[in-house]
Amino acid sequence: MPNSARGRKGQGRLKYKSLATLLDERLLREEHADTAERIKSLMHVQKAKCLTKSELADICRWKSSRAMRWIRQNTSAKIKHVTREAFTARSEREKINHLTSLKGVGIPMASAILMLTCPQRYGVLDIRVWRVLYALGSVRKNPRGTGFNFGNWYNYLCILRHHAKRLGVTVRAVEYTLFKYHQEIQVGRLYETMPKPKTSKRST
Repeated sequence: MPNSARGRKGQGRLKYKSLATLLDERLLREEHADTAERIKSLMHVQKAKCLTKSELADICRWKSSRAMRWIRQNTSAKIKHVTREAFTARSEREKINHLTSLKGVGIPMASAILMLTCPQRYGVLDIRVWRVLYALGSVRKNPRGTGFNFGNWYNYLCILRHHAKRLGVTVRAVEYTLFKYHQEIQVGRLYETMPKPKTSKRST
């Protein structure tokens, strides 16, 4: 897609040639106050290596309260066991597999759990961020940014980590910057926004 071109069905104008340029110019280093408070309240989890039922419910309310009816069906014991398995797992796939075994936890919710308990290494898998990456050619699959699978999430995570390392910031800072940028350029309803991919060589 040519720079500054308008995408399909309400996509706002993209003013940057690459993801690197966007982040270099727009990087947000200050977290949203409500999110910062939640991250602070969950700092102990990196040592505890598990979540309580109330902590999981709070994460759910932050990410998507629509899932609460299913989240509440998990017992306290299961939540503690599953999250301990996830937080001590060696591979990213194991972490996701454990977390998504909980009722109400899909990959986006699992990514929120990981981000709120370890923002240095994780960002939330979000439709807004994915669509910015897609429009810039950094990801090439799933243009709608819905129905994510593990491969989508892991590719997304690697891109965020690459730029976080390059910029010397947390992975969450990169993700949040792109989230806010999409809010700025969005025109119309979110789920009707369909960005057109760049036709030039992929740039991350």
